[in-house]
Amino acid sequence: MRHTLPLTPQFYVTAPQPCPYLEGRMERKLFTSLSGDAASQLNDTLSKQGFRRSQNVLYRPSCADCAACISARIDVSAFAPSKSQRKTQRRNAQVQRRATSPWATEEQYELFRDYLDHRHADGGMADMDVFEFAAMVEETPIRSRVIEYTHPDRGLTGVALTDVLDDGLSMVYSFYDPDHPGDSLGTYMILDHIEIAREAGLPYVYLGYWVPGSPKMGYKTKFKGVELYVGGEWARMRDPADYDSERHPLKTDPIAEQVANISLPDLRSPRG
Repeated sequence: MRHTLPLTPQFYVTAPQPCPYLEGRMERKLFTSLSGDAASQLNDTLSKQGFRRSQNVLYRPSCADCAACISARIDVSAFAPSKSQRKTQRRNAQVQRRATSPWATEEQYELFRDYLDHRHADGGMADMDVFEFAAMVEETPIRSRVIEYTHPDRGLTGVALTDVLDDGLSMVYSFYDPDHPGDSLGTYMILDHIEIAREAGLPYVYLGYWVPGSPKMGYKTKFKGVELYVGGEWARMRDPADYDSERHPLKTDPIAEQVANISLPDLRSPRG
């Protein structure tokens, strides 16, 4: 008997586990595989609907208790740096950018470990070894780049794993030297990605999820032009306090309804 892969992506749900952002909550993810010739098309389409990529998987939070994880992106045309952000750009004027293929190095891993040990020692990545790190960087079925930031005196000081979408750049994961907090390297890398997107004529920079009520995610509200994906559409961010209702336990739609409302690209092969 001949078996063929289904044309429609199959969606699954992870088992609940403790939420890393809101104490006392449990997180759950809706996910699908990202592979084959149509991987880029699927990634482009679902990224516009709040999904994120992790290696060969696309996922979106689908928690039973709340809908607080909100996908955020910056409208490049609407962005203008604040006074503080202009200072950050000047402070890092010596930092050099280099975009490479998605290939992991020992130097990157050492910086990654230093970053985790100082900033996220109790996070889900805390035990990631060098092989898992290499998989995170290298296992990508789409157009991805590693963007390295180098200081003339300190060497490698920041790294961003970035996907190139049809409408923007998606910052999949970034990390930086934690020994110089005054440099605001995390902010600087976002500012630089806005510039890269502008130079490439791409309208958006995707930042991942913003979580109202989580101090870890507060920095994402400080960029002018931020849009949030709420209720099936992107809209300019209002007062952050307006989104506290997303933490209500009745805010999440049933899984079947969520999947039914996902718009998918036409993945059928053209007939000859």
